[in-house]
Amino acid sequence: MRLLLVEDNAELAEWLAKLLRRDNYTIDCVADGEDADHVLSVQDYDLVILDLTLPKLDGLQVLRRMRRRGSRTPVIILTANASLDGRVTGLDEGADDYLAKPFEIAELEARIRVQLRRAHDRTSPVISCGDLSLDTNLRQFRLGERALLLTPREHAVLEQLLLKSGQTVSKTKLSESVFGFDDDADPTAIEIYVHRVRKKLEGGRVRIVTLRGLGYLLRHEDP
Repeated sequence: MRLLLVEDNAELAEWLAKLLRRDNYTIDCVADGEDADHVLSVQDYDLVILDLTLPKLDGLQVLRRMRRRGSRTPVIILTANASLDGRVTGLDEGADDYLAKPFEIAELEARIRVQLRRAHDRTSPVISCGDLSLDTNLRQFRLGERALLLTPREHAVLEQLLLKSGQTVSKTKLSESVFGFDDDADPTAIEIYVHRVRKKLEGGRVRIVTLRGLGYLLRHEDP
């Protein structure tokens, strides 16, 4: 899952990004509204965490431009303005949720999970294919009764394939889910991560299939 964090407080942004990366999210950070508007016009995200008080372009303007472009990406607003009018305005402009500063990271993490479930039209926190499952609350994969030990990038690859199980996922889409725009993205790296994940799925009833020229597909294998 790739998230965009729009926050001009560098210390807060660094702290949040570190904690969310610990949860195996890929995080991009921008510090002003113009950069956020540009990035959102050229890159797809699973969710946006948006401060309202930003340099150059405020958060509500960023949100309005997103929705005018037809973006349905979930947006959680973070702001020091906890007034009723402020919350109503943000929600009316198209925000999906609203969290006032200061906040507890556990609450933000829970709100992120709720919005991601809604975006993927899921009610259960557990996603499964064959004997592979992902508890999105714990951010933990299991293969049968065994917990899978994955690196953050292996986790990102497998999560994207599981969310689209039975469908082809292009190498480009996998790359976008794994690498933030500050990362050095090696074009061959996705093949390496897929190979490593395949090895960790051995013995299970699920398989990653390579469709040459198209991408990869995760499917249930009958015993």
